[in-house]
Order: sequence, then C-alpha cells, then structure tokens
Amino acid sequence: MTTASSALPRVGISLGDVSGIGPEVTALALARPAVRRALVPVVFGDGPTLERFPLFRRFPRVALEDLGRTTGPAVVEVTRLQEKHRVPGKPSREGGRAQYAYVRAAIDAMRAGTVDALCTAPVSKEEISRAGIPFMGHTEVLADAFGVDVLMMMDGPRVRIALATNHVPISALPKLLTVEKLVAQLQLLSRSLEPVVGRKPRIAVLGLNPHAGEGGMLGREEVEVIGPAIRRARSKRVDAHGPIPADGLFARPDEVGAKYDVVLAMYHDQGLIPAKALDFERTVNVTLGLPVPRTSPDHGTAYAIAGTGTASCVPMMEALLKAARLSRGPGAGVAPGPRRPPPAR
Repeated sequence: MTTASSALPRVGISLGDVSGIGPEVTALALARPAVRRALVPVVFGDGPTLERFPLFRRFPRVALEDLGRTTGPAVVEVTRLQEKHRVPGKPSREGGRAQYAYVRAAIDAMRAGTVDALCTAPVSKEEISRAGIPFMGHTEVLADAFGVDVLMMMDGPRVRIALATNHVPISALPKLLTVEKLVAQLQLLSRSLEPVVGRKPRIAVLGLNPHAGEGGMLGREEVEVIGPAIRRARSKRVDAHGPIPADGLFARPDEVGAKYDVVLAMYHDQGLIPAKALDFERTVNVTLGLPVPRTSPDHGTAYAIAGTGTASCVPMMEALLKAARLSRGPGAGVAPGPRRPPPAR
C-alpha cells in the first residue's frame, strides 16, 4: 500500500536477531537521507530493543491488524523480550523464537497488502532451530508461505548470480538438480529480469563439477541434467548458455557482467563466494518469484561486533533502496513463480 500522501512505497523490515547487528544497521540505514526520501519504513521487532534507538522512539507503535489504517513510519511490536534475551553478541533461544516471529508478522502484512516490499535483517538459522522451529532460511519460509517456487539472486553492481539450490548439503545436490527444476528456474529468471534489462536476459549456466564435468569424465550431471535443461529452456525462448566452468567464468569478472545479464549457479557457495568477493557491501539478496519484492543485506548476524558501533549500514541501506525500487520500478514485484500444487493429504 503505497502511501497516498507521499507516494512512497511502504517497506516492511523484519528486525532479525536482536543480539546481532540487525537493529543497529537498520537504525543507521533509516537515518540516511537517501533512504528517508525513498520509502516509508514499517519495522517488525522487539519493543525494548527498538527503544534503545532515538529514531525508533519517534515511530508510533501500531498493531499489525491496524497497519492498513496508517500511512507513516511505524513499529509493530511483536515481542517484549527480557533483557537477558536481547544482549548484543549473546544470542538466546528466546531471541531465536522472536526473530522468526518478526518474519511471520511481516509475511502477514505482505499478505494483507499493508506493505509494498519486505527487507529482512539477518537472522541466525542455528538459534531459530535451537528454539525448536525448523528453519532453513528466509527464502524457503517465504516460498512456503506464498506457495510459489522462488529463486535466490545476489544482485550486485558487477554481476547478478542466482542459485539453483540454496541451503542444502553438497551431498544432496545430484538428487536435487533435475531437468524439470532447472528449466523452470531458467524460465523464472528470464521472466523476472526481462522487464529490468528491457529484453530477454542472457543467462550463463554453471556446471556442477570441476571443468563442467569434462564431457562426463568428472561427473555426469552436465551431460544428463544441466545440458539437456539448457537446450529445453532455449526451445522455450530462454537465452541460456552453458554449462560453463565456474572457475573460468569468474576469472574475468568484469567480462561476466558485459557478456551476461545473470549467472545461474548450481549451489550456494559456488554463487555466493564470487558475489561477496566482488562487492560485499553493495550486493543485495533478492528473492525472485514472490508476489511482493523481498530483499536482504548479504551478511549475517555478526555477533562478534554487535553493539560495538562498528558495523557498516551500507549493505542494509542498499537492500532497503533495492526493495523500494523493486516495489515500483520496472519488474516491480518481479514476476511471481508458478503456484505449487497443494500438498498431498
């Protein structure tokens, strides 16, 4: 719900782990003039934690169900944690439960249409899991909440890198990569980026094995899965190329951005290592396929520096600005993925 008075998009912000750097980088980023000019923030988080920051003390407290009746900045107080559960640098199980609750509250607002985009501060998968909540990541939770297939994409100033698989062990990759899955992901990637680049995007598809399998000598996935998926996607008017060896492609990173609009990596570290190495602060995690845009800074909770005042707010600022742009610019909401069939009963 873009506010009528300012015509600025309303961006929901889940606070992340209150024992991490999420609260402080969110406050610092929202204080930046460029961010204030771009969006209206709605913060889902912990009341006492937010009260530590003068900026958030000025935001009115609004109940989740009343967000539709407000237009300005707001805090939705989801929890009021005891002091021992919100100490910077000292995560707790209660904090793990709380950070998950902020995400769920933000999802409720997305469904209700009271926010135009979501920006998620970093959470701890370990602490959420220790609290007894199965959790593999924001991307997976959002995909399940909206019943769509999604793609995680690192959107940086030099390269865009999407992931065919997310938070899974390496040993599971051969079974998770299928022709059908890769074709659907390539179509989603093409559909999502076409409004952004103004044409069919050129997609570089990486191999799974060293040297993209060396014709099957170092693994059969390129021959039996990735190559056939590329050919089938091309038959559906997707401009996909590969399989390409990852080490050769990223050896000349400036040429990657000049030749391709996006890279599809087969697994988490294959994509995130070059994305973070090339531009850690300005690379933004974007979830493609959701009906409402979602972004996140490309870093974790950083417990070691939480509360010290040394954390950079640039990644959070970039993620907030990206969320605002996606909510109203070309490719806004980026094309939703196909609806998943209902689970078998």
